[in-house]
Amino acid sequence: MEDLKNREPILKIRDLRKSFGTHHVLNGFNLDLFEGESLVVMGKSGSGKTVMIKCIVRLMQPDSGSIELMGKDITRIDHEEMDILRTKIGFLFQGSALYDSMTVRENLEFPLRIHKEKYDQKDKLVKEALESVGLLGAIDLMPNELSGGMKRRIALARAIILHPKIIIYDEPTTGLDPITAKEIVELMKEIQIKYGSSSLIITHDVDCARVISNRMILLIEGVNYVEGTFKELVSSEDKKIKAFFK
Repeated sequence: MEDLKNREPILKIRDLRKSFGTHHVLNGFNLDLFEGESLVVMGKSGSGKTVMIKCIVRLMQPDSGSIELMGKDITRIDHEEMDILRTKIGFLFQGSALYDSMTVRENLEFPLRIHKEKYDQKDKLVKEALESVGLLGAIDLMPNELSGGMKRRIALARAIILHPKIIIYDEPTTGLDPITAKEIVELMKEIQIKYGSSSLIITHDVDCARVISNRMILLIEGVNYVEGTFKELVSSEDKKIKAFFK
């Protein structure tokens, strides 16, 4: 990729702090996500990755620090403006999080319901999203009729249906066999190229990080301990960094 330092980040986090009682989860975390890049954040369980995501979309209020999302300081805008920003973010939740009582079609229509102009063209958007993940034929199936890999693809289709500027992936390959996990990672790359989106990927999967990332951040002890390419980090002699790549 071109030199990222010459570009304005689409997401900028500075000195983010969040504690729960005496437990300090984020201790001054910094992050830049640039347009069109795939940024992987790795950290141990309980290191603050999920807290960071919740702060980004203002489902959780940080104790201090700033979060600029597409040029807007989310700590200073009202709920209506925040709701508009959220429509520009797609989520692939850990475990897919499909509604079991809804068909695939209805699952994909759900995020469109609060946008009348989008809902009016729901059939077109649903079919386009399903074609992007190779599952148009599953449009009228129920989630219990889908394999784990199919559910993850449908969840990805739901994440991209509003053509978001940023897609946040929370452990996209967890629970999948190695072959299916590889297919999902390749699909993530295809989606990014097709839609020109920026990707923020939370993962423990080293193979996923190797294939998908333009850049990586290791979240250790509540801070951005180190960032760089996969090749740079995997060759580090730092014991804390090496622990991630054993």
